[in-house]
Amino acid sequence: MIYLYAKAIHIIFVICWMAGLFYMPRLFIYHTEAKDQSKEAYTVLHKQFSIMENRLWWVITTPAMYITVFSALVMLYVNPSLLQMGWMHVKLLFVVAMIAYHFISQRMMFNLRDEKSTLSSSKLRMWNEVSTVLLFSIVFTVVLKSALNWIYGVVGLLSLAILLMILIKAYKKYRTSREGK
Repeated sequence: MIYLYAKAIHIIFVICWMAGLFYMPRLFIYHTEAKDQSKEAYTVLHKQFSIMENRLWWVITTPAMYITVFSALVMLYVNPSLLQMGWMHVKLLFVVAMIAYHFISQRMMFNLRDEKSTLSSSKLRMWNEVSTVLLFSIVFTVVLKSALNWIYGVVGLLSLAILLMILIKAYKKYRTSREGK
């Protein structure tokens, strides 16, 4: 019974964590693009984006990550046989990558707050897709479990990621050409 409660909590807080990880890079993009405004406007926007990022990060995203990890550890403690399954090893590798993504995003937030960020909005748009690729990889791995099926799923997902990067570059070219008119 405790396993099912831990699983329910795990699913709920994965959703909360991912919501934060999906929205945070969008805030980074808007924060970065605010530099194109007048000095006065940027000062106001910088302060507001820093507040929004800080609240999202420390009130929702980071607590959700810790609760997600804790509930996963409870599930593994209650059912340690999960650690003997190949798909779980793959899933845990993707989860470690997601946690690394979380802390790299945190460093980006600090750099933006301290006005030390050198990332362009187009690079941040690509960064925004990394969490999506990782989430898809984790879900495909967990749902499909079979080695061959999750490999197809991940290869398909990587193809989707490449397509997204191409579309982002095309959108940037389109946007640049429209601004020049």
